[in-house]
Amino acid sequence: MSQIVASHLKAGYIFGDHAAGEYVYMPAGEIGADDPVCVIETSDGERRDISLEQAVELIARLTLKRIRHPRLGNKSC
Repeated sequence: MSQIVASHLKAGYIFGDHAAGEYVYMPAGEIGADDPVCVIETSDGERRDISLEQAVELIARLTLKRIRHPRLGNKSC
């Protein structure tokens, strides 16, 4: 697991791809939790919870970059 990406998620940064409509982030209420949950949003409006490890893996596999979310802005908190 990339510790840099994990620390960015824990700091509230949002990763995504505007063209694909995909976003991965840690909700503000999860920041600082012992076992935090992240969220993936897809272009069809689906939102589902994923583990921090799954989030880091998806960010790497989909080559998502830090991005400005259309609703949340630059950070989730």
